[in-house]
Amino acid sequence: MKRMEKLKRARGMTLVEIMVVLVILGLIMGAVVVAVVPRLEEARHDRALLDIGNIKAALKLYYAKKGQYPDTGSGLKALVDGQYLEKIQDPWGNDYVYTSEGRGEPTLMSYGRDGQPGGEGPDADISSKELNARPEGK
Repeated sequence: MKRMEKLKRARGMTLVEIMVVLVILGLIMGAVVVAVVPRLEEARHDRALLDIGNIKAALKLYYAKKGQYPDTGSGLKALVDGQYLEKIQDPWGNDYVYTSEGRGEPTLMSYGRDGQPGGEGPDADISSKELNARPEGK
């Protein structure tokens, strides 16, 4: 009979043990969130730059076929309609801004996380001019 009582006691975890495990898991999750969240915004910024580079490549192909860039009115929709691109939204779900002044390459821009012109940090604008200013390999 004593053996059965020992087995019953040894089977489960006490409430204190469960609470300790939950606290440890909470601390680990908190550390991961603090380490990962800032990197997510950096990754979105880099993704926007990559997207702008891909859109520029599609624009060059469009230019090679049509002899001119799309005007500001038709913008990037001309690339989607012409099947040069599948999507034209930045990592935050906003449309990229396209402006063409008729001379030279058009300007591509994402307004960042807030979707509004200007801003700082993750809300800062990301432009094709920024892509042009980056050294090769970075």
